This record gives sequence, C-alpha cells and structure tokens, in this order.
Amino acid sequence: MMLINRINRHGEETSEVLKRHRVMNADGTALEYLTFPLLEKTGMVRHLFSTRLGGVSEGVYASMNLSFTRGDREEAVLENHRRIAGILGCDVNDMTASHQTHTTNIRRVTGADRGKGISRERDYEDVDGLVTDEPGIVLVTYYADCVPLYFVDPVHRAIGLAHSGWRGTADRMGACMVRTMQDAFGSRPEELYAAIGPCICRDCYEVSEDVAKRFADMGDEIILPGKAPGKYQLDLWLANERILEQAGIPGERIAVTDLCTCHNSDYLFSHRASGGKRGNLGAFLMLEPGTGTADVFL
Repeated sequence: MMLINRINRHGEETSEVLKRHRVMNADGTALEYLTFPLLEKTGMVRHLFSTRLGGVSEGVYASMNLSFTRGDREEAVLENHRRIAGILGCDVNDMTASHQTHTTNIRRVTGADRGKGISRERDYEDVDGLVTDEPGIVLVTYYADCVPLYFVDPVHRAIGLAHSGWRGTADRMGACMVRTMQDAFGSRPEELYAAIGPCICRDCYEVSEDVAKRFADMGDEIILPGKAPGKYQLDLWLANERILEQAGIPGERIAVTDLCTCHNSDYLFSHRASGGKRGNLGAFLMLEPGTGTADVFL
C-alpha cells in the first residue's frame, strides 16, 4: 500500500491527506513522522503522528515506541518522547497524556497538567479525549490500530485530540469531542477542522456480530459481511467521518487518511498484526503560541 494517500471523498482527489517527514537524529538514524496539510494550513498548531522509525526502543518495541505500559524500558520511552518534543519545538514537560480505557471521557487540560503521564504521574484515569485553549501545551494520545481524531478551532483558538477504538466510535467519541469544545470554548461545529488518522482498515478489521450490531444504525458500507459466518468487516474511518459530519463539521473540513496500521505493520504499530506484541504510536497536537484568531485560509 502507498504510505502517503490522497483524499478520495468530497471530490478532492488531488489533495494530499498526509505528508511524510524525515529528520536525522544525532545518532545517524532517521526519524519519520506524518502531518496533515489541512491542519498545517490553519497556521496555528504544531502536530504530528508518529511512525515506528527513529526511536531507541528494541525488540518488538523497535524503535519509536511511546508506551510506558507495555514492558519497554522507561528511559527508552522517555527518550523517544524527547525526540518527538524536539520536532515539535517543545519539552517533554509540556506534554500531557491521556489514560485510555476506551471511554468517551474528555479532560480539559490546563497548565497545571503539563508533564502528566510523561515526566510525572497523572492524577486522573479513564480519559480518552483531551482539549485545551492554552498555547504551548502538547496533547498526547496513543495508538496501535485504533483511530486518532484531531480537532482545531481557529476562531476560538482551541484544540482537541481523541482516541477512538471500536467502543469509542460506537459511542460517538467524535461527537462527544465536538460537544465538549462547544461547551468549553464556544466552538461552532461548522468552524472546526478535523483529521482522522491512520488506523486498521476495513479489510483487516474483522469483528463479531455483537460488535457489528453496535454500528447497525450508522448507514451502509460501515459494516460488511466477513469471510466466515457471524463475522463482519468494520470501517472505522467511514464511521468516524459520518459521526463528525453528523455533529456538524463540513465534509471539506475533514481530512480522512486510508493508511492502514495492519497492512503497514513494519512502519506503524499494529496490535492485530503483531498479536499484541508491540509498542504504541503517538498523536501530538499543540496550539501554537502567538497565533491569531482569524480563520484566514478559506
């Protein structure tokens, strides 16, 4: 499969969804990461989605593992975060991490949360979504097949980042994020920009009938018959795209990739492809200090 894909919905067949970047580490290794041009064009955020390349972890965690909880050396994981921080132009103490348990719980992050889950202990649990309107705080969530959801409000200068697996998607995490940003910052859905990142694709994601039933009301093509009786193929990208559109975000303001973690498990961590022997990818999003409030590029 191609690593860099193009939007094939909304008639935007020539627009890049993802941009691939490569930088050289001091040890001579190459670190690769991905960004969304749609979010970059706002001129008010720094963000990325990591790949497996460019870290110091070894074995099944090789090499850019960002999980502190899967058995990797803590110092290796912290160094991997430091390398990401260097790309973003921040410090690991500026990062605030989720505590993902497949909920739709969302935390408003403030300066008091800097470093939590990365360089110091968290004092919260069961948080799969993060929002903030404070510049310089880096929101961080983790993945190995589930769906990363990015949100940018260029009018009220606020951002959000969410982890949405099948449970979160069935419970419409994307819509929960939109409502939270409305309540917290006065965000209007039609003014938001959103990006749906790399995850497991429908061809790779076989689910049981009880899971399939949770998506029965979301429309055609999200669930298709599987290869065996009682099995189905679930399209998490399409499900999340429809959830965001139903929440009021215009389709042209949503970037949807089709880069599959399972198909590209040598480039991206995949729980299913590895049988659970793997590290985690990371999504990072920060409100750029000193940016204006105008939505200037449309």
